[in-house]
Amino acid sequence: MAPPRTPAAPPPAATARAIAAVEAHSAHNYHPLPVVVASAEGAWMTDIEGRRFLDLLAGYSALNFGHGNRRLIDAAKAQLDRVTLTSRAFHHDRFAEFCARLAELCGMEMVLPMNTGAEAVETAVKTARKWGYRVKGVPDGMAKIVVAADNFHGRTTTIVSFATDPEARADFGPYTPGFEIVPYGDLTALDAALTENAVAVLLEPVQGEAGVRVPPAGYLAGVRRLTRERNVLFVADEIQSGLGRTGKTFACEHEDVVPDMYVLGKALGGGVVPVSAVVSSAAVLGVFRPGEHGSTFGGNPLACAVALEVLAMLRTGEFQRRAAELGDHLHRELGRLRETGAVEEVRGRGLWAGVDIAPSRGTGREISERLMERGVLVKDTHGATIRIAPPLVISKGDLDWGLEQLRAVLAD
Repeated sequence: MAPPRTPAAPPPAATARAIAAVEAHSAHNYHPLPVVVASAEGAWMTDIEGRRFLDLLAGYSALNFGHGNRRLIDAAKAQLDRVTLTSRAFHHDRFAEFCARLAELCGMEMVLPMNTGAEAVETAVKTARKWGYRVKGVPDGMAKIVVAADNFHGRTTTIVSFATDPEARADFGPYTPGFEIVPYGDLTALDAALTENAVAVLLEPVQGEAGVRVPPAGYLAGVRRLTRERNVLFVADEIQSGLGRTGKTFACEHEDVVPDMYVLGKALGGGVVPVSAVVSSAAVLGVFRPGEHGSTFGGNPLACAVALEVLAMLRTGEFQRRAAELGDHLHRELGRLRETGAVEEVRGRGLWAGVDIAPSRGTGREISERLMERGVLVKDTHGATIRIAPPLVISKGDLDWGLEQLRAVLAD
């Protein structure tokens, strides 16, 4: 039986007032920790009370390069003085280079830019279906996309139609057909699902929202083999796992796998503006014709300017190496916590970990609140799990300090 817990301290007065003002006029679709951020730099955030917090969430990997990264802010400021939006009704002078550089980074040929991750996933779904009808020859209306259980690809009505999390899915039906769900990591089940009308397999190379679940060794390579054999597209949702987070540019690289299509977002906008994209070959993205898909803000000049700087930073390999080195250290230290019995399981890759808290130590939410009181911000998921994903610019000293706070909380 778990010991009784000391209630979390009430938030300071200014914080309480600010939160009350938010709750009075905003829909309650989030349950944030009771902290109100006013400024941030690097891996640190400061709230309206002047308290500093170490950010070990990094905007779900949107802030891979840290808060207020000078290169990204300068790129945005320079573009703000020139032009921010043209819509795709006209060309602009940052678009061609953005597409070329992103295609080069991915080893692909074509880019279809959007804004949010969910928009990019919707774009990938539409692309796969259109490719299936026009190229593969699937009968109209019969295309099937195979996905993995416990996935998280976004929150649109189509995407939640193939979610297995009741919280994301309940009360949003009727659901969009055309998807088959198989267990994550199960190649036998995937093999059986790849029937003649299958057009794509859509997977996260590491499942983020599920608790940073890494597939069994050889799984991604097996997916690549099966999809090639069956003339099915392998679509890798690297919105959270890509762009340096796992110690490689893409998580698929850990098994030397190149999918048919990358779905990117979050870190592509550097935490400055929302930028997402689908990147693939000309044979796949070439199925679109003018008027069949688009976005007013997709590929806008401001987004391209920031993303170009992100791509330049990634080309050096510095952030990938840093995530790999600090990630090894992170997982060693978390492994020691597991040996104490305070943690039941640790999963992850690179500078990204899912930590299952032993029930005797509290729920994921309780641990997150107690860490917040010690100046560390993480986020819980699925009850017992906390996720650790600091900005890739975090110093080893700051990371160690954050881990020290976690050890203290779990020992309490």
